[in-house]
Amino acid sequence: MKKAIMIIAAMLTLFGGRAMAQRCLPGMSAVEVKANMTDGFYTGKSRECGYDLGVFYSVFTGNHGNTWSIGGEYLQTFKPYGEKGRIPVAQFTGEAGYNFHILSDYSMTFHLYGGISALAGYETVNWGKDVLSDGSTLHDSDNFIYGGALNLQAEFYLSDKIALTANVKGRFTFGSDVQIYHTTYGVGVKFIIE
Repeated sequence: MKKAIMIIAAMLTLFGGRAMAQRCLPGMSAVEVKANMTDGFYTGKSRECGYDLGVFYSVFTGNHGNTWSIGGEYLQTFKPYGEKGRIPVAQFTGEAGYNFHILSDYSMTFHLYGGISALAGYETVNWGKDVLSDGSTLHDSDNFIYGGALNLQAEFYLSDKIALTANVKGRFTFGSDVQIYHTTYGVGVKFIIE
């Protein structure tokens, strides 16, 4: 009985140390896929909200779990028009930033990050069509946009290779004819690459 207890204790010690030692090491990288709501809760019938889809690549730096990240996002929102209509506004952006590790639990299962990033891209209003369905002329036009973002992200590791994420981000995009600030929030999946 003592032998079995010692073997189980040794296995728990080895596997516990192995799991902690293999997360957030300098040089490790990850790919994350995100799906977010934008400016409210999007249901398909919402007249003003939208959604955001993104893919990001990140690399862990230093001994503190901080990361550099680079990626791209597609953001789709709508502007109410008339009684029931809405005008689509889409942004295609590339983003590069740095995420600061704020805290984690002892087992390295939960991590919280705060980050700052720069972004640039293109915004299209009504997919470039100036004339609306009722014959009105749209004065907002397509533009190149630039700006930055502040984000807060929590990660929950399911294993050494897969983590679920939850995030909230504030995006500032200058050059837009429609809206400078967007708030996004949502979830994602992060895949760790050796």
